[in-house]
Amino acid sequence: MENILVCDDDKEIVDAIEIYLSQEDFRIYKAYDGIEALEIIKSKKISLAIVDIMMPRMDGMRMVMELRKFSSIPVVFLSAKSEDSDKILGLNIGADDYVTKPFNPLELVARVKSNLRRYTTLGSMEDKENIYKTGGLVIDDNSKECFVDGEKIRLTPIEYNILEFLVKNKGKVYSINQIYQSIWQDSGSFTADNTIAVHIRHIREKIEINPRDPRYLKVVWGVGYKIEDEEPC
Repeated sequence: MENILVCDDDKEIVDAIEIYLSQEDFRIYKAYDGIEALEIIKSKKISLAIVDIMMPRMDGMRMVMELRKFSSIPVVFLSAKSEDSDKILGLNIGADDYVTKPFNPLELVARVKSNLRRYTTLGSMEDKENIYKTGGLVIDDNSKECFVDGEKIRLTPIEYNILEFLVKNKGKVYSINQIYQSIWQDSGSFTADNTIAVHIRHIREKIEINPRDPRYLKVVWGVGYKIEDEEPC
């Protein structure tokens, strides 16, 4: 049984999260500020921490900075702040994921599971060649396989080739015609728009927890698509 720490100064939120995670056979430890959370992590074998940002005594940002001095367990930030700058700051100081309030409890449970899979299974891939990744998304060019947070994703050959192309060039935006030319080795056709759009939709359905709010495969309106570069600056 995995031990999960839930840290938030709102007791009702902590109790609600405990109910959902306990139903998934997780053992829950509860804290209400950053100092208390660090004490629990040092004394118990915690597998993952869900941490609010705005808390008394020690906030979530400071708590994670202290945590990263001695532990690499996954951290999911939970915050009412939804600006991209807040998310980027949280990820850059050492968090692994970021969920904004109000949140869907089932999505939070899914993110907890995905981060645990990523933490426990991806370590063995660190030293392999021809491995391309961003965040929890991994392309193994040796076996032509795709993993999201440690879970193998079944892709068609075309879906794999599109995703591989974008992951290898993460952070760069490619137009529909550029993607079409790269995958089909063709100068493009009048069906390129629909063809790429359908494949992108299918890829998102397979690799994203919430395809309507994708973490990895982003659209840049009027330009094209890209894989978000989640590596810290």
